[in-house]
Amino acid sequence: MNAVLALEDGRVFPGEGFGAEGVSTGEIVFNTSMTGYQEILTDPSYHRQIVTMTVPHVGNTGVNLEDPESGKVWVAGFVVRSLSPIVSNWRNRGDLGSYLKDSGIIGVSAVATRALVRHIREIGVMRAAVAHGREADDADGLIDMARASLDMTGANLVDDVTAQEAYDWDEGSDAQWYGDHREAAERPLVVAYDYGIKRNILRMMTDRGLRVRVVPAWTAPADVLDMKPAGLFLSNGPGDPAAVDYAIANVKSLLGAAPIFGICLGHQILALALGGETEKMRFGHRGGNQPVKHLASGEVEIATHNHGFAVSAGSGLKGGEVTHVNLNDDTVAGLRHRELRAFSVQYHPEASPGPHDSFYLFDEFVAAVRGERRSY
Repeated sequence: MNAVLALEDGRVFPGEGFGAEGVSTGEIVFNTSMTGYQEILTDPSYHRQIVTMTVPHVGNTGVNLEDPESGKVWVAGFVVRSLSPIVSNWRNRGDLGSYLKDSGIIGVSAVATRALVRHIREIGVMRAAVAHGREADDADGLIDMARASLDMTGANLVDDVTAQEAYDWDEGSDAQWYGDHREAAERPLVVAYDYGIKRNILRMMTDRGLRVRVVPAWTAPADVLDMKPAGLFLSNGPGDPAAVDYAIANVKSLLGAAPIFGICLGHQILALALGGETEKMRFGHRGGNQPVKHLASGEVEIATHNHGFAVSAGSGLKGGEVTHVNLNDDTVAGLRHRELRAFSVQYHPEASPGPHDSFYLFDEFVAAVRGERRSY
């Protein structure tokens, strides 16, 4: 064993290192997805988090050029039970270990991940340190390092992941995965606030005939309105939503100016702008198998989640209403405000690979942007 995961409560999990050598700290979390580890690794929402996969066998499909959700790997570390020695997939362009090494990210395999996940579920997520190489010999030092690392509560991590300047996005999805794309004579402009946006969100909007301009998280409302957008999008992202005070203030100023759609952190920021509150969850929701009930229709969606904070149930939304709930724990999974033409969900309707039950939310947003009358 040449690697170790050390938790701030003193628990230590030895393992075999792969990827880069060195030491890293972050919040230890787990993801229950069966596939899609490359999407997870490159999701900016995992910034400053060490991710544990609950599926026991990881790496057998290698890595490819199509699945990254951003331009880099964002996780602070990657923990698995068994790293596949064999890579076999028609899209494969390399192995997971080399991918992490090239990205400077530490991986640890041969970890007792069932015990680790049970511990997180019982105690809650916490700070941790992961080491590969000679640093792994000092478990006590790693525990101290974990205790001294960033606490996710109160952490504004959006500044670390947002785009530094505005850009236009025009890439659509591969038709073999999602079918034919809509051809539109008119392409309304949507301005997307980048709090850590995933590429497939942008593809979903482009597929439906929208022009998308992505702007940095701190972009002033006046600058957004000067672009004369037909709609506004609030993206996913990392950290504590209540700490991104400028984003909350910006959304407050923009409420009612155009239809608004928010996902994940964007959902939480919309709730805060409407007067709601958010809270830290004990271990969050991360995976592609979360059941969400659409209250108006009674239908249940199997949804992909990645969040450690949630909108507090019962907190005031100043005219807003809850539209979706997570059936595992009744947390708020969606909300809307009819008069202000704003709605949001806590989960990821764009997730790929993942279930497609929630694609209708993008259709609802497009309808609102085009001025069509739909449920939102």
